[in-house]
Amino acid sequence: MVPMPYPPPEQHITQLLQRWRAGDQQALEELTSMVGADLRRIAGYIFKGERPGHTLQPTALVNEACMKLSGSAKIDWQNRAHFLAVAARAMRQILVDHARRYSREKRIGAVLPLDEALVFSRERSPELLALDEALNRFSLAYPRAAEVVQARFFGGLNNEEISEVLKISANTILRDWNFARAWLRREMKRAGGDETALETQSKLS
Repeated sequence: MVPMPYPPPEQHITQLLQRWRAGDQQALEELTSMVGADLRRIAGYIFKGERPGHTLQPTALVNEACMKLSGSAKIDWQNRAHFLAVAARAMRQILVDHARRYSREKRIGAVLPLDEALVFSRERSPELLALDEALNRFSLAYPRAAEVVQARFFGGLNNEEISEVLKISANTILRDWNFARAWLRREMKRAGGDETALETQSKLS
């Protein structure tokens, strides 16, 4: 008997997403194993420019994102790029939650536990919160362009991957990105001052 050919990786990931949506939890374990390198790439992109010596940060973020995604089975998953875009959104929310927690603890004079500090540097918490607030305002008026920013800024997805997720052309992605970049630069400068805005702009290029 001739063995069935193993499906190409992209097709196999789509099948795993469909199995997971149908309730197969084992499919999620296999899925996260297959896209583990992609998840670490996203986390590494988010932490690009952070101080050296914090090697646990991307790993901690990936682990938290996987836990968060475990309750998202019922999404109408399309493909690998769609999963990675949702994972990037989950990572963004985790970072924002940690930044808010740090800001709250700082106001009341509490000491942030070490494991809470591993996920994002304290110095960048105000910048991250300002960016999150600006992006939330932007998404109300320009939801598609906000999805482009989400996928590219937080997820490090390339134009081909963003095109797969949003079903738009590369030219549209470029126009949305340039427009969003100018809008967010202006808002970050208005909200956080020149120094904070310029630090954020270094990734909005």
